[in-house]
Amino acid sequence: MHTIYTLKKLHQFCLLAALGLVASLFLTGNSYASRIKEVASVDGVRSNQLTGFGLVVGLDGTGDQTTQMPYTSQGINNYLRQLGVTLPAAALGQLQLKNVAAVLVTAELPAFARPGQNIDVTVSSMGNSKSLRGGMLIATPMRGADGEIYALAQGNLIVAGAGASAGGSKVQINHLSAGRIPNGAQVERLVPTPLMEGNSIQLGLEASDFQTARRVAQAINRRFGEGAAQALDGRTVKVSAPTDPNARVAFIAEMEELQLESSVPAAKVVINSRTGSIVLNQAVTLGPCAIAHGNLSISIGSTPVISQPNAMAGGQTVVTEKATIQIRQEPGMLIEVPASPLLSDVVRALNSLGATPQDLLAILQGIKAAGALNAELEVI
Repeated sequence: MHTIYTLKKLHQFCLLAALGLVASLFLTGNSYASRIKEVASVDGVRSNQLTGFGLVVGLDGTGDQTTQMPYTSQGINNYLRQLGVTLPAAALGQLQLKNVAAVLVTAELPAFARPGQNIDVTVSSMGNSKSLRGGMLIATPMRGADGEIYALAQGNLIVAGAGASAGGSKVQINHLSAGRIPNGAQVERLVPTPLMEGNSIQLGLEASDFQTARRVAQAINRRFGEGAAQALDGRTVKVSAPTDPNARVAFIAEMEELQLESSVPAAKVVINSRTGSIVLNQAVTLGPCAIAHGNLSISIGSTPVISQPNAMAGGQTVVTEKATIQIRQEPGMLIEVPASPLLSDVVRALNSLGATPQDLLAILQGIKAAGALNAELEVI
């Protein structure tokens, strides 16, 4: 039996496919146009996060072990007390509620949501419940960051996972400890927005960029007249807007559809150090450089060894394992990478190295340190 830890060609293929996809997306055109609604949003028009502690009932013996999860017993006791059922103190420590699970309920309250409207909720187990499948969430208050109740959640869970166990064997597909309830919460309180206040609105850009802020202001001024918009900084644009609610909504709707002039974004390479993912935008270029790259392979072998005593020794036959470890480092070659002014050239140059994504992380950092990578390197 052998276990080999080495840099496989499968990883190389995945890297080539990913870089090729990025290149194909950008090679369709050297520039692109976008609308204002895709690069900026109106200040004050935002969603709010809601959360709450709840109980899921009706489980088929897959709930929390209440002796280890005291908050489940406490939650049941509080809920029953609200219904007029009082349990004696001695009974609380003896509850064995195998069909109940304590959960955290989360939801996103969209902007302009009105009382009576429904929103989706996500339910996640916070104890040692084995599965939430088939359970129902009982009435759970959903609170905002200010502690006020903005929605009330209740309903049957939809759990995408499935599982079965018998005789010590277990098979499971996807998660069983989390689920969703479509339209499972009803909005109870309105969140006020400052959209209709004052005689102007402010646009907040998705990313801080002075060039984008200037282009947004120019597009608005061309359509609505000079002085209608002004860029306050690299992320904020102030726009004069009608005070009448109906006219303001129509103004914002038309403004968000305005096209921006084509522009080239700042060159950036984003590296995910955990997954090995690498994403480059169209502005990335390479200067001429030389790279030496080699692979390291570690091979671990395990061979069964049988130790049998002599016939008159009275011992027992013992089976042991003999492990062998080999380390092999392949020689690296010095590869010359020419100057690459286009993304397609960058992809072609990186593919020529034959490196896996994990190796490419170190290579790109080295190229950046040498001054040959003309882009910002961001590691997430």
